[in-house]
Amino acid sequence: MSEQDGPTAGRRAPGELESEVLAALWAAGAPVSAGVVREHVAGDSAYTTVLTILSRLHDKGLVTRQRAGRGHLYAPVRDEAGHAAAGMRDLLDNGGDRAAVLARFVSELAEEDEKLLEQLLRGHTEG
Repeated sequence: MSEQDGPTAGRRAPGELESEVLAALWAAGAPVSAGVVREHVAGDSAYTTVLTILSRLHDKGLVTRQRAGRGHLYAPVRDEAGHAAAGMRDLLDNGGDRAAVLARFVSELAEEDEKLLEQLLRGHTEG
């Protein structure tokens, strides 16, 4: 039996559905219902599964929820860049030696990203 035929075949990695739901909310650009989010999530996730993920994201403070009729409309608290930056800050805060973590991060950047970071730190960008 191959790995793909096992009990986890077709299953998402932990956190993958949350990421897909957030991506659907970012793409929407306005508060949307769970049904709209479900239409934009890969695979055939049940409506209740998407609703559960939206509720978890709300509990984590990552999405807002406002009443709309008998349901809710959901929107991300941060844009995609803000979400990524918050994750990077969390990793930095929990990574032990901040200087070592930052030094390793910078040393592993592509040359173009290193130049961009330098421009951002100096307070300006080209474009």
